[in-house]
Amino acid sequence: MRLRNVKGSRETIAQNEYVIHDETTRKGTWKEIFGNDNPIHIEIGMGKGRFIMDMARLHPEINYVGIEKYSSVLVRAIEKQTEEALPNVKFIRMEAEGIEEVFAPGEVGYIYLNFSDPWPKDRHAKRRLTSRQFLARYGNILAADGGVTFKTDNRDLFDFSVEEIEAAGWKKDIVTYDLHHSAYAEGNVMTEYEERFSSMGNPICMVKTHP
Repeated sequence: MRLRNVKGSRETIAQNEYVIHDETTRKGTWKEIFGNDNPIHIEIGMGKGRFIMDMARLHPEINYVGIEKYSSVLVRAIEKQTEEALPNVKFIRMEAEGIEEVFAPGEVGYIYLNFSDPWPKDRHAKRRLTSRQFLARYGNILAADGGVTFKTDNRDLFDFSVEEIEAAGWKKDIVTYDLHHSAYAEGNVMTEYEERFSSMGNPICMVKTHP
């Protein structure tokens, strides 16, 4: 997917109070950053921030950290958060591979992966956010009762993800190949992509898993 460059996005990100900078120095201090002992949930690849901000409104008792590597889309989330100033939302611009340098063992209560980049070429499989390599990273930062939810409309990526979950020795709590027509649809919070693809008739797949 080609992303349009947004003029001034890096400057906006650098100056914004809701973006955490020098993130590798914040490991183990997230409760201090938010100023409370609430659980920390993260979304990796949050895009324009609709999902994470909707979750933050619904669950003020949880702190949310949105992680996005593309400045051009992160800046849109920043615009929304600057207007709303939700006290339980922070952002980081970073590559997901460095997640263990940002969160300490057991510091993250839950992880959301929504419509992640499929990296369709076989040689790029390790880059997929649901690969066994990434699952190992998540396992190192999740709390004992933590887990991961992954949603996508890409069936090939979903099948790969289920296989990787099994290969990693993780447990599958929920697997559905048509979320919006399943018993798990109630209470589902949609992303921008989810709304778009489901309106086109694409089934949305979801898996909930834990180490």
